[in-house]
Amino acid sequence: MSYLTRGLTAAAVATSLLFAIPMVASSASTDAVAADTLLSQGKPATASSVEGTGFEASKAVDGSASSRWASVEGHDPEWIRVDLGATATISRVKLSWEAAYGKSYKIQTSADGSTGWTDVFSTTTGNGATDDLTLSGSGRYVRVYGTARGTAYGYSLFEFEVYGSIGGGGGDTTPPSTPTGLAATGTTSSSVSLAWNASTDNVGVTGYVISRNGTEVATVPGTTYTDTGRTASTSYTYTVKARDAAGNTSGASNTVTATTQAGGGGGPAVPFGSHTIPYAAGMLTPSGSQSALDQKVIDYYTQWKSAFVKQNCGNGWYQIISPDADHPYVAEAQGYGMVITATMAGADPAAKTIFDGLVKYMLAHPSVNNADLLAAEQDTSCKSVNGSDSATDGDMDVAYGLLLADRQWGSAGTYNYKQLAIKHINAIKASEINPNTNLLTFGDWSTSGDSTYNMSRTSDWMIDHFRAFRAATGNSVWDTIRTKHQTVTANLQSGYAPNTGLLPDFVINTNTTPKPAAGQVLEDPNDGQFWWNACRDPWRIGADAVTSGDSASLAAARKLNTWIKSKTGGNANSIATGYKLNGTAIDTSSDAAFFAPFAVTAMTDSGSQAWLDAIWNKMLATPIATNSYYAASIQLQVMITVTHNHWVP
Repeated sequence: MSYLTRGLTAAAVATSLLFAIPMVASSASTDAVAADTLLSQGKPATASSVEGTGFEASKAVDGSASSRWASVEGHDPEWIRVDLGATATISRVKLSWEAAYGKSYKIQTSADGSTGWTDVFSTTTGNGATDDLTLSGSGRYVRVYGTARGTAYGYSLFEFEVYGSIGGGGGDTTPPSTPTGLAATGTTSSSVSLAWNASTDNVGVTGYVISRNGTEVATVPGTTYTDTGRTASTSYTYTVKARDAAGNTSGASNTVTATTQAGGGGGPAVPFGSHTIPYAAGMLTPSGSQSALDQKVIDYYTQWKSAFVKQNCGNGWYQIISPDADHPYVAEAQGYGMVITATMAGADPAAKTIFDGLVKYMLAHPSVNNADLLAAEQDTSCKSVNGSDSATDGDMDVAYGLLLADRQWGSAGTYNYKQLAIKHINAIKASEINPNTNLLTFGDWSTSGDSTYNMSRTSDWMIDHFRAFRAATGNSVWDTIRTKHQTVTANLQSGYAPNTGLLPDFVINTNTTPKPAAGQVLEDPNDGQFWWNACRDPWRIGADAVTSGDSASLAAARKLNTWIKSKTGGNANSIATGYKLNGTAIDTSSDAAFFAPFAVTAMTDSGSQAWLDAIWNKMLATPIATNSYYAASIQLQVMITVTHNHWVP
């Protein structure tokens, strides 16, 4: 009898016996296999990760022996899954491996693609080439789940073929109506945005399959899609088909052709979704195809933009409105807006226009103490109020956003982004760094002799920003400042939160031995706890860990991840709104400002794929809070980061 056509050791065969049905070498058996129907070709496929553009999961089910799916390198476990469209009786799976093969892997089936995975085959001694497996199982979803790579690379399949029959008879065979009105709604030098009219179906449409130049590239649940990572001055042709729960597919929509804008004339250098700047090795990504993950970010960004990006005061200004803050416009929100908008260039054709409007607003509202910093608060008339001085967190993001803009569009246009960034960075150093401690202060109003001068806020400690400031200015003081903030982080974790790794909102005694605030020092009785400021720390610490691979940032992030995963038992719904440093919940409600940031720390642990997926899925299931720019802006930036779209200029 045979289970893998290339042969297995006795131990592997013994393992396979647990799952495989013996294949008797007779003409009857051979005929039965030959009669099986190939079910997987052209069906929607997703994967735990994708090495890069051109290696999407769909390449393993496209019927071509020259294209392939490839996972990220050097990481276990990884998987690829195909949706057969309806429950099927499965009799055979054929895997055509590239050189990067699975040594230990399972074939699994599921009714819904998320729970109840059943093993129908398993081996620990796979050796690549072609594995033609005779087995028995049923399910709508079939996946290859790799637990040990055969090489130092990743997993890669030229073809993932599933054979069998759609069982039962009498099922739904009526396809959805053909989508109509497909149109290109916008282009950049690297993207095409599409929209179409919804189809109807007797049971229900479950998704739309987008084809570019005759090749399926994505499946989305809604009636819009932005195709990113395209080449400038290039024409692309698109069609859309609707698919229902039974796997029936409609006819193709009308064809639309769109041409991307010319490059070099204002198009972004790092368009959203291009993934040209890799993360540190081994950092996780939420399960699913990269294109599907990117689209989820674009969808959320579109909602965020509609809710919070405003032009309420004329003058060519754009502002980020903050309905949940003390004032309608605050520096923190403007900084978020600048970073987000520059990052989303390539997905949003209006990104540069919005960014320049935010810059114009920033320049029109200087701090009274240092004119190269942003005044922290404005009223409904966009007039600076409450002292007109600065807030450090807003300034950190403003400077970082300007550096992103310089990389995206260059600095030869209306604004010299690089020059403005360096002026802002130097102003931060002059007015928002305590020179005696090399730690950030609260703003340019906190000066020597002020009671807050030897205090600092942990959520302002943006380590990747310090790296960018060092690169932009060439000033090594930013290395000293970065290292000091990392050292204090480690000391706070070990000295005051050894079991949790949690940091407090505010730190006092920075001129001697920094420690958590004892009660209220600036905002709240919980100033010394993990509360409404420090909730951002897992994201801020994790962002540097995943992009730089720095050992100090990784250690801090992993400590947080280990604790919160254990504390919640892997249930993302159990992440509370605030904790004391010993891990006791302050408020058991759920808020995106608290649960979303832990997704970034989850990325740093190879054993946290399911945990990362749980937080990602919770984010997707949580409607955007249009009355809370704070939670929505944090979640959006976390989504950008966990989908590997965050980058350091």
